[in-house]
Amino acid sequence: MELLLLSWPFELLGRFHPLLVHFPIGLLIGTFLLEGWTRFRRKESHMAGMVYLGALTAVMAAVMGGLLLASGTYTGELINVHQFTGYLTAGLATITAGLYFQRSKIASWIPFSSLGLSCLVLAIAGHFGASITHGADYLSAVLPTNKIPARDAGLMESLSAFAEGDEIPLDQLDRLNLEVRAIFAHNCYQCHSSEKQKGDLALDTKKGVFAGGESGPILEAGNAEHSELIRRLTIDRSDEDAMPPKGKSLSREEIELIRLWIDRGAHWADKSLKVFREAELALHKPPLPEAPASIVHPVDRFVNHYFAEQGVKWPELIDDRTFIRRAYLDITGLLPSPAAVKGFIADQSSEKRAHLIAALLSDKQNYALHWLSFWNDLLRNDYSGPGYITGGRKQITDWLYTALIEEKPYNKMVAELVNPGPDSEGFIKGIQWRGEINASQRTELQAAQNVSQSLLGLNLKCASCHNSFVNNLTLDQAYGFASIFAEAPLQIYRCDKPTERMAQAAFLFPQLGEVNGDSLKERLAQLAAVMVQPDNGRLYRTIVNRFWDKLLGRGIVAPVDEMDNIPWSQDLLDWLASDFIEKGYDFRQLLTQIMTSRAYQLPAVAYPSPTYLLSNTFVFKGPALRRLTAEQMVDAFSQTITPLYQSVAYDPESRSMEAEWIWHPQEEVDRKVLPYPGTRLFRKTFSLERGKQLVAAQALITADHSFQLSLNGKIISAGKDWREVQKLDFPIDLFSTENLIAVKGTNDGLIPNPAGLLFQLRLQYADSTQQLISSDRSWKSTADTLAQNWTTLAYDDREWTAVERQGRFQKSYWGALLRFRFESDTIHPAFARAGLVQQDDFMKTLARPTRENVATQRDQEATLLQALMLTNSKFFHENIARGARQWLEKSGDEPGALVEALYWKALGRSPTRKERKRLLQELEGLPDPRGLEDIIWALVLLPEFQFI
Repeated sequence: MELLLLSWPFELLGRFHPLLVHFPIGLLIGTFLLEGWTRFRRKESHMAGMVYLGALTAVMAAVMGGLLLASGTYTGELINVHQFTGYLTAGLATITAGLYFQRSKIASWIPFSSLGLSCLVLAIAGHFGASITHGADYLSAVLPTNKIPARDAGLMESLSAFAEGDEIPLDQLDRLNLEVRAIFAHNCYQCHSSEKQKGDLALDTKKGVFAGGESGPILEAGNAEHSELIRRLTIDRSDEDAMPPKGKSLSREEIELIRLWIDRGAHWADKSLKVFREAELALHKPPLPEAPASIVHPVDRFVNHYFAEQGVKWPELIDDRTFIRRAYLDITGLLPSPAAVKGFIADQSSEKRAHLIAALLSDKQNYALHWLSFWNDLLRNDYSGPGYITGGRKQITDWLYTALIEEKPYNKMVAELVNPGPDSEGFIKGIQWRGEINASQRTELQAAQNVSQSLLGLNLKCASCHNSFVNNLTLDQAYGFASIFAEAPLQIYRCDKPTERMAQAAFLFPQLGEVNGDSLKERLAQLAAVMVQPDNGRLYRTIVNRFWDKLLGRGIVAPVDEMDNIPWSQDLLDWLASDFIEKGYDFRQLLTQIMTSRAYQLPAVAYPSPTYLLSNTFVFKGPALRRLTAEQMVDAFSQTITPLYQSVAYDPESRSMEAEWIWHPQEEVDRKVLPYPGTRLFRKTFSLERGKQLVAAQALITADHSFQLSLNGKIISAGKDWREVQKLDFPIDLFSTENLIAVKGTNDGLIPNPAGLLFQLRLQYADSTQQLISSDRSWKSTADTLAQNWTTLAYDDREWTAVERQGRFQKSYWGALLRFRFESDTIHPAFARAGLVQQDDFMKTLARPTRENVATQRDQEATLLQALMLTNSKFFHENIARGARQWLEKSGDEPGALVEALYWKALGRSPTRKERKRLLQELEGLPDPRGLEDIIWALVLLPEFQFI
């Protein structure tokens, strides 16, 4: 694989293929038509220039198409045919251009015929291209013979059959009425319902339909031809009376269905209308399908049955190198070490993949740190953002991390989320937005919306303003559910307007049990008991589906927040959910069940588009090709090149630290402001404990942006990168009874920005006691950089100012620095895991959500902003440069060994001979790091690094 040809600029260039391809289409076909007209008029042609330009753009489009195909975005037989016809078009267009150049020497019909042939092949290529993006029936779907009816074709046939009879059974009349009401719901309720009666017409109730509107009755039972409803549906769309006035008009089949209903007496069924599909609530474990003896795994038996129905053959499983990388990233979020990859490949055990999965799941720490991001997205939990500053939002990070480490069963997690204690109440507490807010964003409604979406795969947001247009939920149901979380009764608001009606507390699925306690505490306890019972199949199908989506790139139901959609295998979904319950609601068991299957171990498939992945025409053929998440990308870079982050917003060890970030106070107009750039001086005097022998002294220090440290007038150390904590051993003979720590700190920048100094000195005495001297508000500072002898104990600092605290160790702008500790770090041996780091522009650009709302799926598509950031980001390239320097320091002047080690670290393999040759050419200038920087940049942007 050529290293540079697969880098992102060429992939980006390939994505211009759909734009450029229209040029040869217009030029060549337009030229052919004009040339034909010219020949018909027997006039001289002057079209050669357009042919040349058409041929050039055809070749360019073919090249870009090849680059797009090389990116791995598209696969399948259809793309191969499109590629062949596209290349054939470019070749024929080039031949045609050559013939037009020589047209004075050959018969005129030859170049014209060649042009016609080029246009014919171009049209075929265009058809296949449209089929890839719009479906194989892109052209044929509009033909009358292929048009899909608005309602089920079988229903239309049965309705046509009994339309000719004299008597229709009552159940068929009910069915006919419900179909008509469904048409009204999909097309008319937005303007004509009990909530919004445009023209005084409501079509969602029997009374409203038969009462009509301000223009009178809309139908005459038994006589469709004299019914105003039919007239308005069939008149020309330009008429002001035409309905619906905007959007798509009703199809011929839908109008005929309404006409038939009226002619048959406009019967109104007593049954409630269910416009949208609703998944069955109860959960039943289906039997395992029959399968060949070679297919033993339960998941594979269901997939095998599905493959047989779809005509899909089982692909070969992925190789060991691909599997170990996939398993590591999915369980721990980390890349396997070179030693782990080599050992796994060498292992001849038939059970080694299952053993690997078990070993990775036993690494509780890395499992928790990786899956924390999944749960943070799902439960709208983060380390910063709206609500935290004002106290109107509360973290659940500590509760969540503990739940993952302690392997808390899912039913207990859910119970503690909806009936929370102090540590888990942040999920239903929601964000208390400042200022005026929409009624649907009250904290009680946020709780109802978040519980519905996160735990039940149900969209309640639409129904929080009005009766939903995307499912069967009503405004009353939404407010009824929200009332469970309310201290006092809630008045129902429709589209932010009061209805003067009060909501009654009720669970969305009352058949599971009542939630109507008199107090908030009682209702939450009832809700927890009702939700986690095994009969609530929706709860367990939803979480199982989310894990399948996380591991295989597409849920059994898609999107994962719409669990009423049809799954591609209902039996597989139900079996996994039932098995999850039987195995004690254990996520590690669920991961094992999925990851040990052949289905998980199939090659990644580049499905045609994200739209196709979410469509009901999706056919499962294997895991979808997935990009590394923002956190996986950051951690992989940190493992391979250099740590991107050195501090965390949440410290799993919850270390207490006396040291505080301090700086010289900056005030303007009697208020504190961000520090101005410049140098500030700091002093701290202290005494040794009397009567004790000092045996050791160690110090930790860092400053944003740089510092110079002195002890009793002697310069000890200096630093210029706050991320690099210095751990210093002080000579004992420098100390006396009275001592002075002096620090010169400099804040760089062009405008005011955060600045801080963090320091701690540990003095150890012969009797094993310790004394700590920490940066705190007892220190003094000044902005007078001209002070003389200020590093000596004799200097008079009475005119200096008490410092200002810029933040506690963990709760500060800089977070908890992992290396700011005297002991070795057992939790974070190498770098800060990205899942613990506060959101920043780098990870936000890589699609990490802000978590102001529940985020259950991240964008997998590369964006222009990502391309610009990875090309021009100062943060990214500074770390590439630092990583290059560190790699050179470790490897010395052995470029061959460097390339080998780098490839094993990043990709889990040796470079190919072609790659090695090319890379060694880049490294000829060692120890100049610039060649290595380019290699690192290209390497981490390779699809092989970026995709799972």
